[in-house]
Amino acid sequence: MGMFSGNPKDEPLHYGEVFSIWTNLAANYGMIAGYQTFYNHAGDKDLKKIIEEFVQGIKEEVKPLEEILKTNGIALPPAPPERADARLEDIPPGAKFNDPEISAALSLDAAACLVACSQAMGMSIREDIGLMYGQFHTAKALLGAKLLRLNKDKGWLVPPPLHVNHPEK
Repeated sequence: MGMFSGNPKDEPLHYGEVFSIWTNLAANYGMIAGYQTFYNHAGDKDLKKIIEEFVQGIKEEVKPLEEILKTNGIALPPAPPERADARLEDIPPGAKFNDPEISAALSLDAAACLVACSQAMGMSIREDIGLMYGQFHTAKALLGAKLLRLNKDKGWLVPPPLHVNHPEK
């Protein structure tokens, strides 16, 4: 029986898995603080709702990531403090993120998270780590689809140049 033939949680992590988990956790800590700030700046109620969903989803990801690192004796990355609530009216107009900017930033992050999850899944040799990132990937894809619909409905989507010239048949 080899070292990789038992319970995956008893198997050692390789350096790529450790790096993926640690950097994912560090990024998640930063995104929570950033999205809480975005929430304070958002004016659209639908956007605020999806920001709450993003924050909740990230907080759910944080739990298993922290547990894996702690179980394996790896120090957690530093986390910024949670952001205080602010009134939108108290933020000066020139210092405020507007709703389309917030939505674009969320869209960019969701796309980057999909790539990061795919990379972590592909490098994992522990089945539990690969499956965990598969779950994260699915959750981010669903949130990304909701955000895409919101961007289209609100008129915030800025598409790349569209190819509309079709060859004649």
